Amino acid sequence: MAEKKTVRQKKEKLAGNIIHYFSNINVAVVKTSAPLSDGDDIRIIGGEDTDFKQKIKSMESDHKKVKKAKKGAEIGIKVNKKVREGYKVYKI
Repeated sequence: MAEKKTVRQKKEKLAGNIIHYFSNINVAVVKTSAPLSDGDDIRIIGGEDTDFKQKIKSMESDHKKVKKAKKGAEIGIKVNKKVREGYKVYKI
C-alpha cells in the first residue's frame, strides 16, 4: 500500500481555515490568516483524502464580489471539491 504524501512545499504559506461549507453551491467560507487575492493559487488539505490545488476564480465578502481579502477576513470562495470545517487553506 502506497504511503500518502501530505508534505507541504516550502513556498506554501498557511492562508486560512475553512469555517463553513455550502454543499449546494460548492462554496467554502475561509477565515483568512494571511491576505488572499482573486487569481491566487491555493491548496486545500484536510481529512483523510482531501488535498487539491485550484485557482481562486471569485471571492465574496458579505455577498459582494471582492478582489482582495485582508488577514482576519471571512470570504466565500467557489471550490472544486467537497471540503469540511477545519480544513487548511495554503497560498501557493
